[in-house]
Amino acid sequence: MTDHHADRPQEVRAFFASRAATWDTKFPDDGPAYAAGVAELGLQEGERVLDAGCGTGRALPALRSAVGPLGTVLGADLTPEMLEAAVRAGRDRDAALLLADVSRLPLPDAALDAVFAAGLLSHLPDSAGGLTELARTVRPGGRLALFHPIGRAALAARKGRPITPDDLRAEPNLRPVLASCGWDLIRYEDEDSRYLALAVRRG
Repeated sequence: MTDHHADRPQEVRAFFASRAATWDTKFPDDGPAYAAGVAELGLQEGERVLDAGCGTGRALPALRSAVGPLGTVLGADLTPEMLEAAVRAGRDRDAALLLADVSRLPLPDAALDAVFAAGLLSHLPDSAGGLTELARTVRPGGRLALFHPIGRAALAARKGRPITPDDLRAEPNLRPVLASCGWDLIRYEDEDSRYLALAVRRG
């Protein structure tokens, strides 16, 4: 399974570093979509959740609201400039921010109840490795939401290229990869208004 958009970590960092300052102003209306995506995780008060590849932290306020003051919210990103933008936006009030590679998280096994990941898959150099690492950090029965505020077709159109059959985010490709990494895909949506793949940690 190839993923044409996968990049090496330093390339990912460079791509987002140059865009961090204007990222939120470029997509100013995504807030409600992120809140709706977070709601699909069904988080409970007091739970522990990670925003994997959190960027400027647009999901963090919704995650904090979902788990309440006693819950734990972590935001991990590879790009310092993205985390700095999150701090400037005040989102460090909602979460502890970690400068970390999602493929090598500084977290113990089964430390989390859930993971939210917006637009992450296309930037993982090793998709299976990243999904396996997320599975390691989530307790059995915990949840993973792979999210994007627009669907694959709309995103491809925005970037001026067609959807390819080997796109990892397509359900026939994603389901077996998730399964091989310890996840069961329980819901899949790919509409113009959003992309959502919801999975449960096996075990």
